[in-house]
Amino acid sequence: MRKKKALGRGLEAIISEPMPKVETPPKEGINKEALERSLQEALKNPRITLWSPEAAAVLRYLRKTIPEFSISNEAGKLLEKAIKEKYPEIWSIVEKRIKELE
Repeated sequence: MRKKKALGRGLEAIISEPMPKVETPPKEGINKEALERSLQEALKNPRITLWSPEAAAVLRYLRKTIPEFSISNEAGKLLEKAIKEKYPEIWSIVEKRIKELE
């Protein structure tokens, strides 16, 4: 069996134990301090980086075959929809706070 190289494996390259999956916020509710820090960081720099060769290939194909196709716009819409569906409570709170901050 061939050993995987660390480059390109993200956190798996430096963390040997699997990361715990966080499906919902802790039972005590939303951490308001973490939420406010996250909002400030996101408003200052809304860019995120993802690692998915399959998604990258599909989106690049679409960019090459559909005039005026925007990878960033499409990825943003898809990601927002998925996050909103998986974490509706957090999404709702963040959406409300962003409107208040604008």
